[in-house]
Amino acid sequence: MPEESYGSGGGPFPAVAGAGPVGRPGERETVRLRGGRSEEPPRYAPEWLRLREGADAAARARELLDPLRVRPAGGGLVVHDLGCGTGSMGRWLAPRLAGAQHWVLHDRDPHLLHFAAAGAPRRAADGSRVTVETRRGDLARLTPGALAGASLVTASALLDVLTRAEIETLADACAGAGCPALLTLSVTGRVELTPADPLDAVITEAFNAHQRRAGLLGPDAVTVARRVFAERGATVRPHPSPWRLGPADAALTEQWLRGWVGAAVEQRPELRGAAERYLTARLTACATGTLRVTVHHTDLLALPRPTGGPA
Repeated sequence: MPEESYGSGGGPFPAVAGAGPVGRPGERETVRLRGGRSEEPPRYAPEWLRLREGADAAARARELLDPLRVRPAGGGLVVHDLGCGTGSMGRWLAPRLAGAQHWVLHDRDPHLLHFAAAGAPRRAADGSRVTVETRRGDLARLTPGALAGASLVTASALLDVLTRAEIETLADACAGAGCPALLTLSVTGRVELTPADPLDAVITEAFNAHQRRAGLLGPDAVTVARRVFAERGATVRPHPSPWRLGPADAALTEQWLRGWVGAAVEQRPELRGAAERYLTARLTACATGTLRVTVHHTDLLALPRPTGGPA
């Protein structure tokens, strides 16, 4: 399993790629809406995406799905999954919607696209066929035309690694295509650990600052996305989607802790000594089954203005 070390001098915070800061300062940990060199290394390792898939599935807000169960006039659903990673959104959502579905999987990493296509579900909730295709390219050029015929746009754990301009590009494309968007698992900046520790708030603040580096929205993404989509006439429905991690999630909790603390130390190197002691204690509690963690996220469903509605 590949690992990365955090901070300019390495250190005690190794984690699976994607669980924390990866690569040089200022680089992005996941799919970019702007273009990039074809030789850039992936920001998310498949191992990390597999590790979190169960927690993601448990957290996503099923309460937002009812409007998506209305079948389009043309019959089947066409779903564009942006930053699809290994395809966990499709595996979660396709079996919860009835009718034939065609999923268009977007990611800049061909390795992840291969995993996503190979692991895609083949049947919908009623047994109808699910088909997939993959697209690799510059999502900064996402346009209504690229989404022509789309019934739905989805993304998971994506908004918080975007800038405001990139969210505007996404909202413009969805509004122009007249399709809803289901955007899940955006971090909100709130984390709760039990038992509590005085450093919890310090690490959280430093991590949130790290998430906002280089113009990224981090924990502000949900607020910005709600406003941006509403400005384009959409009705936006938010719903909490927290990870609730306990003893059964020890492997995920360990990697999340290493990445979370590692990002905080990268943002504030003066925390290193205290953070090392903090991480050691937290990992011990995780290993002994006495640690509980809640990582707060929010899911958003943006429904476009009905055709022919008021301007």
